[in-house]
Amino acid sequence: MNRAIGLAAILGLAAIGLAEPAKAGVEKLYILTCGEGVAGDISRWSPGVNEGKSMDFVDNCYLIKHSEGWFLWDTGIPDAVADMPNGLAPADPRSVTWHRPKKLAAQLEQLGVKPSDIKAMAISHTHPDHIGNVEMFPNVMLYVQKAEYEWPGANKTPRFKAEHPVTKLEGDRDVFGDGSIVILATPGHTPGHQSLRVQTASGAVVLAADCCYLKRTLDTLHLPATRYNREQMLATLLELRRMQGEGARIVYGHDPEFWKTVPQAPLPMA
Repeated sequence: MNRAIGLAAILGLAAIGLAEPAKAGVEKLYILTCGEGVAGDISRWSPGVNEGKSMDFVDNCYLIKHSEGWFLWDTGIPDAVADMPNGLAPADPRSVTWHRPKKLAAQLEQLGVKPSDIKAMAISHTHPDHIGNVEMFPNVMLYVQKAEYEWPGANKTPRFKAEHPVTKLEGDRDVFGDGSIVILATPGHTPGHQSLRVQTASGAVVLAADCCYLKRTLDTLHLPATRYNREQMLATLLELRRMQGEGARIVYGHDPEFWKTVPQAPLPMA
């Protein structure tokens, strides 16, 4: 073998051996508009404070591009509400009147994502403002805590269609096995409430959902009246504080002031 050719071949093999492997994990995190509303009496979320005052509310969903596929977290207010001129009024006027300025389907389309492109999905909990579009993805694996799945709905009706594929969790779950998208059991608001830790290039982000409605919920540990178990919810908030102290960015469930500080789709949040 010609010495120059042989050396080139060896150097070529060395270059192949030193090449970086394809990057795995989270590539993009998008925050989607999944509802906007007005709370009739904000003291439902801060008992004894701001009695009788109204407040804007936001409802968020999240689309995550992982190297193994698209992952959807929460589905928000039903898209049908976008066609209601006066929005969706609550039975209790102290609660939230919801509007949907953007449909989930339209936001996915804007990002070039079809419902069939979603590889897996999860919901934080089963309140209507978080599961409104689950059946837009009838064949997508749904991750939900077993305690939440089996919690009877109104009139003891099931919370999901029996034929929807589901993985019932009993605790935390590393969705793709690489630590980049981890479902965290955060009970208290409901029996099986869960949050999501996303490891982005800029650090850890925790999508808290309704275990922490507002920034001030975490700052003051002032628990809302709407909760399933006080002790569990307080323990969950303390765990969020611990993660925050370690550098994680907490994304609050319905905080309109926080919403103003983050880019919404089609711009990535991270």
